[in-house]
Amino acid sequence: MGSFLTVVVSRIPRGEGIAGGRSRCPRCGATIRATDNIPVVSWLLLRGRCRSCGNRISPEYPLTELASAGLFVAAGLAFDSLVLAVPAAMFLALLLAVALIDARHRIVPNRIVYPALLLLAPAVVVGDLLDVGVDAPRAFVGMLAYAVPLLLVAFAVPGGMGMGDVKLAALIGLALGGLGLSHVVVAAGLGILGGGVGALVAVAVFRCGRRQQLPFGPYLAAGAAVALLAGPVIADAYLSLVGLG
Repeated sequence: MGSFLTVVVSRIPRGEGIAGGRSRCPRCGATIRATDNIPVVSWLLLRGRCRSCGNRISPEYPLTELASAGLFVAAGLAFDSLVLAVPAAMFLALLLAVALIDARHRIVPNRIVYPALLLLAPAVVVGDLLDVGVDAPRAFVGMLAYAVPLLLVAFAVPGGMGMGDVKLAALIGLALGGLGLSHVVVAAGLGILGGGVGALVAVAVFRCGRRQQLPFGPYLAAGAAVALLAGPVIADAYLSLVGLG
C-alpha cells in the first residue's frame, strides 16, 4: 500500500492515471524493474539512485512506505474487529496521500476526496444496518459539524480557507462521526490547533508572509489520524483535566 501511495502522490497532481503503466524514472524514463520496486528494500540496495541513470531517488518514497506500514499496524492495534480495522487502515492511507499532496502542491485533490465520499456514505449506512459499530446518523452529523464551520470561514475570509480543506473536513467528519462525535471534536481541535501553531512557526521562523496561503490539509489529516486511533482517550483526558470527566 505504501508503494501504491507513492504512485498516487506522484501522478494525481499531474492529472495522470494511477491504474495502468509501470513506474518510470522521472529523469531518463527507464521502466523500474520489479526487483527494484520492493518497498524500502530496493531504495536501500540502490542507495537511493536510479539503476539506469544514477538519478537521485527522493527519500520520500521509502518514508511514505514506512509511514503507511506504521499506520496499518496502528489501525490493527486500535481496532479489535477486522471489519473496522481494515477500513480504518485504508482511511489512514488516504489521509497520508492527501497530506503529502497538499504539502507539496497546495491542493486537496478532488480525484481522491470525491470518490472517497461517494464510497464512504453508503458504506456507513450499510455498516449501521449490519451493526458493526458504525452509526450512520452520527456520521452525517459529524460531516456537517466539521465541514459547515470551515465553509463559513472560507466564505467570510477569502483566501483563508480553501474549498479543498472544506471537502476534506466533510470526509473526515463522515468517517469519524460514525464511530462517535467525540472523534470529530478531537480531530477538529487537533487539526485547527496544529494549523494555528504551524502558521505561527511559518511566520516567525520561515518568514512567510501573513497573506501567503499555507497548506492546511496536512494538519486536518494529522488531527483525523490521531482522533481515529485515540479520540475517546484524548476526549476523556481533556474532560478530566477541566473537571468535567
